[in-house]
Amino acid sequence: MMLSFTSCTSVKQYNEQRLSVISPEKLHHDIDFAYQKLQEMHPNLNWYISKKELDFKFDSLKSTINKPLTPTQFYFKLQPVISKIREGHLSLKIPAKRFSKKEIKALKNKKGLFGRFEYQVEDDHLYFIENKDSIQNIKPGTELLSINDVPVSNYLKKYRELISSDGYNTTFYPYYLKDVFFSFFVAEKGIMDSAKIETLYNDKKQTLILKRESKNKQEIEKDKADKKRTPEKKLNDYVASTSSYNRSFKFLDKDSTVAYMKIKSFSRSFSDKFYKESFTKIKNAESSYLIIDIRENYGGSLYEINQIYSYLAPEPFVLIKPSQLTSRVTPLKTNYFRKSNPLQYTVKSLAYPGYFFYQALNVYKGKDGVAYYKMKENKPTKPKENAFKGKVYVLINGGSFSASSVISAKLKFDKRVILVGEETGGANDGTVAGFYSYQQLPNSKIDLPIGLLLIQPNITFENTKKGVTPDVEITQSMQDIIDQKDSQLDWVKAEIKKEKESLKIAD
Repeated sequence: MMLSFTSCTSVKQYNEQRLSVISPEKLHHDIDFAYQKLQEMHPNLNWYISKKELDFKFDSLKSTINKPLTPTQFYFKLQPVISKIREGHLSLKIPAKRFSKKEIKALKNKKGLFGRFEYQVEDDHLYFIENKDSIQNIKPGTELLSINDVPVSNYLKKYRELISSDGYNTTFYPYYLKDVFFSFFVAEKGIMDSAKIETLYNDKKQTLILKRESKNKQEIEKDKADKKRTPEKKLNDYVASTSSYNRSFKFLDKDSTVAYMKIKSFSRSFSDKFYKESFTKIKNAESSYLIIDIRENYGGSLYEINQIYSYLAPEPFVLIKPSQLTSRVTPLKTNYFRKSNPLQYTVKSLAYPGYFFYQALNVYKGKDGVAYYKMKENKPTKPKENAFKGKVYVLINGGSFSASSVISAKLKFDKRVILVGEETGGANDGTVAGFYSYQQLPNSKIDLPIGLLLIQPNITFENTKKGVTPDVEITQSMQDIIDQKDSQLDWVKAEIKKEKESLKIAD
């Protein structure tokens, strides 16, 4: 009961603080604090922007803040400067409203207002591309023009300033922005029970009212069933919130010569078993072709991409270069006790000596005098016994980020696969992530997670400051997306078909 009371009190205090105004002097202090911590911990802060230019941006920001702001208002001032560092993993946590257990329970029994649709962004336009429940008969291809009389284009321009890809890549924004648009909107405007929207379809404008509906008994029962972890759900990493699997495997033809693997996230959960079973099926079927689809995969586990590579590599390989840190003590700044309740704090306290020595022993000083962190992926890995020796196509696009870009860059450099699609959202030459130090700005109480490891694929760098470019560039048009036509996968299928036919003629 005491823990519950403390939790409710904590939520109330946070929400009150979130709405309070903070003096310019205190906000200036938060800006200096954020910049100091970035310089202290980020291993490659000036990769895409010079120190002189970044100094200027932080100083200029302070000069624009001359009146009190709430934490949310301050976030919309500071985050655009953070995004100019052009490091896709680096972002302040928006100070959204927190909910009590009672409020969360009530929301669980209601359907989303905007979350029941799928969207696509093109320039300053937001389109509905899927409406499974046929809400208000909104058809795929309908543009969302305004919400409560505010043009959606205004929000898109504003929110785009809050996010960045790695470096000077441009393909990342439409994918990520359509996924986070309503997260930003709700954090800024709050959760609504209804909203007036204006739409455009076939040159006809329409004003509609969206309403938050309660779930019926069958829908509530389905939610409960979705949360039950069956062997299939574990293996394919089922995500109840989206009613979809992170991983799937199938053959695309009757004779099983073409295997297809879709990976939406490198979550690591049950990945060993998934890849072992999938590649055993491929070997038993004597498949000649493999398509790995990592489009709109924002990344995840280095361990998992190392696993995949071990099923594709013809010889021992090293996935990534040694991972650089700013100093030997950096791994000890990962907020070990963060968000621990009293019981967790006690257990973690007992385990802390082991954690301390583990982190300390994994750091070493290189011949160049730089601190590095030991990881399994820095060391040689042998190919799996069931490693696939046939032809591999990998589908990528602007939503392929972080670990997806690391493995794409490595596979391309080793000439092991044919990359098809768009330039990746993550950089060709690596990124800063690994593990994080969560810094809280002292006055606004906004969280700033800072990646501590410089993670780079074991390749010769291109120094383009952009993403991994495909061997075959094919862009999905908005009409393709609306018509659910997969022109990138279709191209690969057509290439395989042509090759199979030419081999028949040769025989």
